[in-house]
Amino acid sequence: MTDARPHLEPFEGEFARVLCVVAHPDDIEYGTAAAVHRWVAEGASVSYFLLTRGEAGIDTMHPDEAAVVREAEERESARRVGVEVVEFGGLPDGAIEYGVALRCAIARAIRRERPDLVVTGTWDERFGTGMVNQADHRAVGLATLDAVADAGNRWLHTSLADEGLEPWGGVKALAVAASNTPTHFVDVSGEHFEAAVHSLEAHAAYNDALPEEFPKPRELLQMILGGGGQAVGVEHAALFDVIRRG
Repeated sequence: MTDARPHLEPFEGEFARVLCVVAHPDDIEYGTAAAVHRWVAEGASVSYFLLTRGEAGIDTMHPDEAAVVREAEERESARRVGVEVVEFGGLPDGAIEYGVALRCAIARAIRRERPDLVVTGTWDERFGTGMVNQADHRAVGLATLDAVADAGNRWLHTSLADEGLEPWGGVKALAVAASNTPTHFVDVSGEHFEAAVHSLEAHAAYNDALPEEFPKPRELLQMILGGGGQAVGVEHAALFDVIRRG
């Protein structure tokens, strides 16, 4: 019988410093946090850069209050997978616009953290389920793709040098989560899956405000990471489209 699984390469053990760039609190926790937990366990230093504080994400909570709550939840969820450095870009939730200013903000984070690996979300218009990918996700994902190159170019975003941030061209790869065309996987079975569930559960206020029919953290991550595992023959796996550089 022909193996119908996609051919996905293992993706592990190459990176000392990792930067995750996303739009909102909880974006990393929908699967990527399991890989983060594994990378940290293997000795990598991982940091997060979120462009917004997710203030428009809870219908029953005013944005001023929600921003404080969701920032705190993100810091706790990061701590649960071993991440201590969590920075926020301060852009308006739901109104991020792709452009040079967004690329500059992300390039600033890359120059500051000097990662080997940058992780972001897909800029595809739809996920594999057919669900439309939210506008902020698309803008941040695409801007991150471009900012990885921008960060190493001395003649782009020249104000960053004035801030003491010298060019950084040391990014070896960009890993895109939730892509419709994944190329690589990280085996996150066992403790890494459990840590990811624990991390998503830290978003208590946000999770409580979701519709009753929305899957709970363990169920949701079983769908995402269990499905990834099924594709590659392990219990749980995080899938990425990996774009190598250099």
